[in-house]
Amino acid sequence: MSRLRNAFDAARGQGRAALVAYLMAGDPDLPASESLALACLRGGADVLELGLPFSDPIADGPEIQRAGQRALRAGTRPRDVLEIAGRLRERTDAPLVVMSYLNPILALGLEDFAGSARDAGVDGLLVPALSMEESAEVRSSLDACGIDHIQLVAPSTSPDRARVIAAASRGFLYVVARYGTTGTREELPPELPSRLHVLRSVTDLPLAVGFGVSTPDHVRALCRAGADGIVVGSAIVRRIGESPDPAGVESFVGELAGGLRADAVTSPVPRGSSP
Repeated sequence: MSRLRNAFDAARGQGRAALVAYLMAGDPDLPASESLALACLRGGADVLELGLPFSDPIADGPEIQRAGQRALRAGTRPRDVLEIAGRLRERTDAPLVVMSYLNPILALGLEDFAGSARDAGVDGLLVPALSMEESAEVRSSLDACGIDHIQLVAPSTSPDRARVIAAASRGFLYVVARYGTTGTREELPPELPSRLHVLRSVTDLPLAVGFGVSTPDHVRALCRAGADGIVVGSAIVRRIGESPDPAGVESFVGELAGGLRADAVTSPVPRGSSP
């Protein structure tokens, strides 16, 4: 059992969803991003997702794009991100996930990247622009190193295709909440509860919802819908861009985490039931 599955199981045992907190490694610089990652954990994050900055992040909205540019200007390289993960692993048992586009991974060499990620204590890897059909080589290298390759399902993904994607995923299944890029939004798509219900019927992997989740109300709504995990990225990155103060980030993540608990949710929908 991986650290990721253990984290989701532990959260479920406490009657809540798991909080996955995303931040861009190297934003605003390497030492600061390490401190901010630890602040997210103190605030209540169950899983840390570290973005690896890339010059052409096609799946990212403006907040994360700006964070990536700040990290690149600070000189952050792929190996730096893995070194941050290694230092975090020395201080926490929380699962660590790296989100990277394929080009930086190939620049290091797939086997080299996977081995370095294993040595750093990374638990999972997300490659958002890589289709399931093109992921076999990546998945094989990660499997050899005991790292979960986390797949994504889009709003347009059919149940049959979702079943195939889920079978190729490890750790959890990342449920993209809406069309478009990452970014904060006022409302979540109303069809999300029914989508989660359908996905529940094709896989027993934890279902973590991201893209546009940015407020405690969003978190509570997704808990009512039966999500196993909530991924918050752009809202945290925006807070860091406004003020890279660990205490402020810890407080904000704490507000988000407050919506995860069963006693913060009214009229819950049982997991696996229709909304």
